[in-house]
Amino acid sequence: MIGLTVTDMAAALAFYRLLGIDIPADADSQPHVDVVLPSGLRLAWDTVETIRSFDPQWQPPTGGSRVALAFDCGEPAGVDKVYAELVAAGHHGHKAPWDAFWGQRYAIVHDPDGNGVDLFASLPA
Repeated sequence: MIGLTVTDMAAALAFYRLLGIDIPADADSQPHVDVVLPSGLRLAWDTVETIRSFDPQWQPPTGGSRVALAFDCGEPAGVDKVYAELVAAGHHGHKAPWDAFWGQRYAIVHDPDGNGVDLFASLPA
């Protein structure tokens, strides 16, 4: 399971729904949410208040992204499409789509808590 600490559950879940994750609508007001992805991996979100309920001294990391997740957009045009949709929805586009030297179309956006989220797809050979 990968767990993310969020300051605004509804905003965080809205962002990840735009990436195609099936999250129940009634989860927006919950202090803890987790889903099982088609791969079997669990992805979870906890509010800051939830984390502090068992670790009162918890502080968010400083100096950079807390975690980076990467989403396969299927094809190069998918990277551009998903990036444009996320930016149009008000999310921070950190690095616009580009053709990376390692053979992928790539882009980076930030989720509502500043976590880096990479978008990628293999370029045709």
